[in-house]
Amino acid sequence: MKNSVTFRAYRPEDLDEILQLFYDTVHTVNAKDYTPGQLDAWADGRADREAWDRSFREHDTLVALEGDRIVGFADMDGSVGYLDRLYIHKEYQGRGIASALCDRLEREHPSGKYTVHASITARPFFEKRGYAAVREQRVERHGIWLTNYAMEKVVEKTGREE
Repeated sequence: MKNSVTFRAYRPEDLDEILQLFYDTVHTVNAKDYTPGQLDAWADGRADREAWDRSFREHDTLVALEGDRIVGFADMDGSVGYLDRLYIHKEYQGRGIASALCDRLEREHPSGKYTVHASITARPFFEKRGYAAVREQRVERHGIWLTNYAMEKVVEKTGREE
């Protein structure tokens, strides 16, 4: 019997598992939309551990777990409503984990506008969440060009938000 997925705040001891999940997800899930060279430029397996940890600690970072295995993570700069990263393990795609992570982060950081730089692969997911592409972007990583989309979701404030 499978454990249910739970969520908690990032801890520095999560970093190794998160970096492996990031690398594996990019090289499998995104392989349908990017070339092998682009995947290697995006996730080369040599992430700056200190920078990632610092960013995770500065942002509101959530991890999704099944038992004690990290199956996804997301982080948001709540001061500006910017969703920085959202990655779900290849074996856990389509189970609502990404939606649950986004829902929690958006609920914890009510904002009039949320933004994300979405990959070609992730664009349909964000469109279903009410995001619209503002512009297509070409981003250079290690001399290789990748396409992504600056997307935003405008949220009407309810009467109870101040």
